[in-house]
Amino acid sequence: MVKNLKPIVRQTLYYGAGVMIVGFVLVILFDQLIMPAYTKHGRGLTVPDVTKMSLPEARILLERSGLRDSLLDQRFNPDLPPEYVVDQSPEAGSIVKPNRMIYITINTTSRPQVTVPDTRNLSLRNAELQLRNYGLSVGEISYVSSLFKNSVVEQSVPPGSQVDRGTPVDLVVSDGLGQNKVDLPQLVGLPLVEAQIMLRERNLRIGSVLYQASNRYPVDYVLSMRPDDVDSLQEGSLIDLILSRPLNAEEQEEGRPINVLPPDSTRFRR
Repeated sequence: MVKNLKPIVRQTLYYGAGVMIVGFVLVILFDQLIMPAYTKHGRGLTVPDVTKMSLPEARILLERSGLRDSLLDQRFNPDLPPEYVVDQSPEAGSIVKPNRMIYITINTTSRPQVTVPDTRNLSLRNAELQLRNYGLSVGEISYVSSLFKNSVVEQSVPPGSQVDRGTPVDLVVSDGLGQNKVDLPQLVGLPLVEAQIMLRERNLRIGSVLYQASNRYPVDYVLSMRPDDVDSLQEGSLIDLILSRPLNAEEQEEGRPINVLPPDSTRFRR
């Protein structure tokens, strides 16, 4: 009985060994032949450079290269015509699979508008970061005497203004020397230009500016100033001015009291 079982056991072992060998061969074939064919292994394509091309030309080149395109964004570049490609992702020279999507950014027909942030009282570094985050550039940086060193005192473009992206914004920054005292000049009766010169010579700054109707002085002459009851001030101090404007005919005929009107800020007027 035992002798009759030996051939059966031997056949079972051979059968099991054969199944294992066939399975091993199938695994190798699947890994080396079937999967690479399915995933297009080794068939990478080089992404062409489509920047500085018109959008139709870029699309034709990508299609001929076995790739697809998708419009990702628009950006203004003054050095390129409208509807030209200014950026692409993946970048030129990258190796990608066939039929890969290439995302492109084209040049806009007009410069986009942005809102100017308020950088006053920020440190110079934070002000520069804020301007760049809003898509603006930092213009000229000048210094005035004031107590808080490297703090932005004023900016050339009023906060909240709508301007072109990339517009430079000039900054006036404190030099931290506001502890020095200077004589307060008398500005009443002077034209605004002369008043500005006298204040700059003493490291003083113009604060708020109002207009008051008057027939005593021509337009933009100083009618009064604040403060006006001290002899000296710290460098960097603000001087508020009231400037003249002409009386209109209606005010003169009816004898109306003159009005003090808040104008647009005249800071940075030269």
